[in-house]
Amino acid sequence: MGRLNSVEILDVSARDGLQNESRLFSAGEKVDLIKQIIAAGVRRLEVASFVHPKRVPQMADAEAVIEALPDRDDVNYIGLVLNERGLDRALETKVDEVGCVALPSDTFAQKNQGQTYRQSVEVAAKILTRANAAHRRANVTISAAFGCPFEGEVEIDRVVDMAQQLAQYNPHEIALADTIGVGDPWHVTELVSAIRKALPNMPLRAHFHNTRNTGLANGFAAVQAGISTLDVSVAGIGGCPFAPAATGNVPAEDMIYMLQRHGLASEISLTDIIACADWLTEKFDRVLPGMLGRAGLFPPQKSSQSNTRQLEAEAT
Repeated sequence: MGRLNSVEILDVSARDGLQNESRLFSAGEKVDLIKQIIAAGVRRLEVASFVHPKRVPQMADAEAVIEALPDRDDVNYIGLVLNERGLDRALETKVDEVGCVALPSDTFAQKNQGQTYRQSVEVAAKILTRANAAHRRANVTISAAFGCPFEGEVEIDRVVDMAQQLAQYNPHEIALADTIGVGDPWHVTELVSAIRKALPNMPLRAHFHNTRNTGLANGFAAVQAGISTLDVSVAGIGGCPFAPAATGNVPAEDMIYMLQRHGLASEISLTDIIACADWLTEKFDRVLPGMLGRAGLFPPQKSSQSNTRQLEAEAT
């Protein structure tokens, strides 16, 4: 296997990572989290979602969080919107990019957005059109692309058809999300390959949840199939409020470690990401899913707090 091209890391800790947690982070804590991730070298982050606070109270302070973020030309802040009201709110802030969502199953689309799957494509098309007209970068995610929590298997042809429809509205990229963590590497390879064949010039992103412990394998398969960006969340926090048993995202530190072993994502400091995972662990006061902070870096680096503790434990 030859060297792969670069892979972009998109961190979703402050949005997807926190949206399903019972512990509500203050706006200040969210800003602290985002600043730590930027300091580690990540340059693209999904920082908030513009949804009704009664549906997702964890995101009620989206505007306050974004207003407090540092102004940096080298960092791209993304705000997620599910409808045009959310887009109106997003366009009043300084977010660099908006993300929208379409769903391939009627049941999940109804529970998540109050729409059919066809309506979700129509709404996403309107959001993309308006965002582009406002000179904001815009992306679209096909959520539950690998399986629906209510209807089961999702046909690859339907996802490809949705991607082709959405591509007509000039998204910056199309993301494929395994919202409930049911995908496997072979499915990932087949779906990504099918969309790349249908849309050879469209940048593709992948978003995996680690519900069934296949997230890292799926990330590897996605990169091999031509995905250019991978979503991650520090310490593996995350989940979807509208999808039963949708647990955390792929841990940032674990995915980045795997990529760096092959020379990818080398601009990101793993020691800083682990320190951020330690910070989150203290905030939540529980063991979080990420593995690297507990196992330690390899080769060992004493500059990592987690790795230092590991070495001290081994020494005793």
